[in-house]
Amino acid sequence: MLATLILLLGLPLALATEPQSCAPLVPITFNSSTVPQLLGQWFYIAGASRYPPHLAELRAVTFEAFSFSPGSHEDELNITEIIRMNETCVVRNFSKIQVFQENSTLVHVDDNGVASTARLIQSDKDLLILNHINIDSPNLSLSARTPNVSKEHLEEFKAHLRCLGFTEQEVFQASTEHACPLPRGEDNADPQLG
Repeated sequence: MLATLILLLGLPLALATEPQSCAPLVPITFNSSTVPQLLGQWFYIAGASRYPPHLAELRAVTFEAFSFSPGSHEDELNITEIIRMNETCVVRNFSKIQVFQENSTLVHVDDNGVASTARLIQSDKDLLILNHINIDSPNLSLSARTPNVSKEHLEEFKAHLRCLGFTEQEVFQASTEHACPLPRGEDNADPQLG
């Protein structure tokens, strides 16, 4: 009887603390329209990682804008990144994104070789949620066409992070407060971010 009473009293508490159901991170399937939709300006919004090299960069980056332009063939994109790391704005335009349509992956290649491999998890055409898969640690990032996203989109991203076991303290967000100047013609959100 006492065990039954404890069970009945403890059941609501156990149900209340049951973890939320987590939908799997399903990548989009690449097709002939995928790559053209990626072209143009993007702003890094937030990210989380347990991979030490990525974690160090996430801590240092306070702003990032990047743009994809057509590469030398249809499955390659050039990438130009404008990043504020700590207090310094840096422009990097020496890397490429290789698009592998057969397994829907994006491979970021720089002067040192493969920097990261990711799958695109996209819920909206103006969002770029990347699940970095070439490492053993969870790693997810959110970018958008504008430097700000809706509260709903940010909450959706944070829900994905919670499902991967990240806490709020492990999420690093960029800010337009720390924006770098963008080249003319590339900033479609705010002409004077810097």
